[in-house]
Amino acid sequence: MNYILFFSAFIGVFILLNMYISKRLIHKLDVSDKTKLYLRIFLVLNLIGIVCYMLARYYIDTPSWLYFIFSVPIGILFLLFCTAVVYDISRVFLLFAPISKSRRNFLKKSLDVTSLAAAATVTLKSIYNARFVEVQKVNIKIKNLKEPYKIVQLSDLHIGGLIDRDFIKDIVKKTNALNPDIVVITGDLIDIDILSAKKIINELTKLNSKFGIYYIVGNHEYFHDIAKIIKTVKSLGIRVLENENIYIGEKNIGFNLAGVYDIFGYRTKNYMPDLQKALQGAEKKAPTILLAHQPRYINEVNKGVDLVLSGHTHGGQLYPFKILVKLQQNYVSGLHQHNENMQIYINKGTGFWGPPMRLGASSEISEITISPV
Repeated sequence: MNYILFFSAFIGVFILLNMYISKRLIHKLDVSDKTKLYLRIFLVLNLIGIVCYMLARYYIDTPSWLYFIFSVPIGILFLLFCTAVVYDISRVFLLFAPISKSRRNFLKKSLDVTSLAAAATVTLKSIYNARFVEVQKVNIKIKNLKEPYKIVQLSDLHIGGLIDRDFIKDIVKKTNALNPDIVVITGDLIDIDILSAKKIINELTKLNSKFGIYYIVGNHEYFHDIAKIIKTVKSLGIRVLENENIYIGEKNIGFNLAGVYDIFGYRTKNYMPDLQKALQGAEKKAPTILLAHQPRYINEVNKGVDLVLSGHTHGGQLYPFKILVKLQQNYVSGLHQHNENMQIYINKGTGFWGPPMRLGASSEISEITISPV
């Protein structure tokens, strides 16, 4: 029943966005009625694609080419809506501009053509951008650290759909080439049933690092039987940090690595984050790095942590959406000095969720070098 309500709410939002685009963009264009009809038919087909995507997302056997066709419409709708808003504002300014009628008509037609061309160009560019995963090099100074270490952070892989075995193979290859001391995976590993993703997940066993692979759950794990996911990941030899910590490196020159469950656990009343438990028994003289999926968890961290590594935000994924993400999360991407004693780094997501599109926020493998101050 909750899923039905969730599904219905999303469809309702998409219908409203379609109506706005139809009334405030298509209706105002200086084109023939036939052209407007074709554009509205496109909107309807796009909406049908979104519905098919939401139905197909949890079926791994959906052919990749068909899944791609179904997944793109969400991004198209969002970018068209942003285009419609900018067009609407520009059209109103033009309407009241102190210029001649002929000049106004010329600028109006230019605005029509430019808006549609920009929407098409940005859509194609964002699809192109999603094909590439960049290695983001970051240097972070840590107090009380005795020796430098290289941490490679992966986050928000969202295995399923277009994030397939070949994608993960490529990520593993790029990660191993960095020769990391440790690899950390900061949540949202899969978006399908873990048993359906077993062959894909198995590729992670080929990750190489000096001190091991460590993983924490994200909010999406709670949608797909979190207990089964944790058990499966552990069976691969990957250490799952469940409100606990482990010492990394040689004695007296290493650091504490702690990890907590995601704050989504507060809603499910299960697998809830517990920082006090996560830091229990940590080496007091060594610095501590905390893995927490959502950046806003930093609001619950008062002391005892030097660096937080998070994901979740995707860096906004599609640039205008970054503004909405900022309203929910303290930070969206990159390195930030949260207070005098604590820093936070947010990975923009190694995979993507929803449409295979990125604009102003590239997919990322984080190569983090921590070193003494």
